[in-house]
Amino acid sequence: MAVLGAFSVFIALFVIFFVDADGEPPPDLVAVRDEKMVVHRTPWCECCEDWTELARESGFAVEVVEHDDLAPVRARLDVPDELASCHMAEIGGYVVEGHVPIDDIDRLLAERPDAAGLALPGMVPNSPGMEVLDGPRPTYRTFLFDEAGNRSVFAIHRSEEYDED
Repeated sequence: MAVLGAFSVFIALFVIFFVDADGEPPPDLVAVRDEKMVVHRTPWCECCEDWTELARESGFAVEVVEHDDLAPVRARLDVPDELASCHMAEIGGYVVEGHVPIDDIDRLLAERPDAAGLALPGMVPNSPGMEVLDGPRPTYRTFLFDEAGNRSVFAIHRSEEYDED
């Protein structure tokens, strides 16, 4: 009985702190998502469009700027070549490189660390915008990086099978 009572208290606290009466996200999360996101991408990349649509569906105001070559944009934004992916976004004074999960962007904007941005290098199967029905589901990491190219793990996203990656 005590376990059920503790669980009920946990659920009640979760609802109080993370959902308001209308089922909407809390105001501080809405304020984070009110910032305009500028997505830089090539016109022929379909997965970039999928990731951009996820950002829009999550409530971000998104402006898309298409480029034939992203290297000059990446250089201007101080994204190390080793962290490159197929698109990048600018939001709240940060750059977001690649298929970074929306929850990581929310955390970045809420915590405001001293960094240039956040990256998910490469084209990771089953990362946001790269979903495949029967493809591999590797564990992947997003990286916080600074203008000098220093980086640290920001988040680890485990596969459904919790592989040993």
